[in-house]
Amino acid sequence: MDPSDLTPLTDRARRLADAAHDGRRRVLGIAGAPGAGKSTLAAEIVERLDGRAVLVPMDGFHLAGAELDRLGRADRKGAPDTFDAAGYVALLRRLCHPGETDPVYAPVFDRALEEPVAGSVRVDPDLPLVVTEGNYLLLDDGSWAQVRGLLDEAWFLDPEPETRVRRLVDRHVRFGKSRPHAESWVARSDEPNARLVESGMHRADLVVRLGHHDLGAP
Repeated sequence: MDPSDLTPLTDRARRLADAAHDGRRRVLGIAGAPGAGKSTLAAEIVERLDGRAVLVPMDGFHLAGAELDRLGRADRKGAPDTFDAAGYVALLRRLCHPGETDPVYAPVFDRALEEPVAGSVRVDPDLPLVVTEGNYLLLDDGSWAQVRGLLDEAWFLDPEPETRVRRLVDRHVRFGKSRPHAESWVARSDEPNARLVESGMHRADLVVRLGHHDLGAP
């Protein structure tokens, strides 16, 4: 694939939207390690589909900070057990079969607040495609193991490791961490999570490798 051309990916997503019928919405999942550029790619694909798709991020199912403190997991925020995986699965099941006449609302994660915000994404019942992205879509463990079966297609975004880590550190700095703290957090927390995420790459339908500067980590 030409690393500067997202047309093949857009066309592939459009074919999924075209295949929606008989009350069965299609769901495209984009997985990858922290900093891979998943949210940027997913947002670009949705924008190119001109109102036929909506983005529902996995990160909306982060546990709230107060709950992470109560559980003693705040220093591991971003690990698989710091999300409501069962809640995410329940939402995906609801989105797969839009039998309701009312819209479904999904949460997002607000990086400025560092908290999930409920009811942020509206999914209308006649929308043919949901694009969802996140670290653990292909993880074969606990409630996460149910996610893959709810995706009509799964992509794994796999940039060069050096590029991904640089983006990730820059993102943490942009949202308030000092650079030394950001580098320490990435090494201690994000990179062990990345190894876990990469263990599910073989479960993807497509591995996407783009160029050095195509996607950032917003």
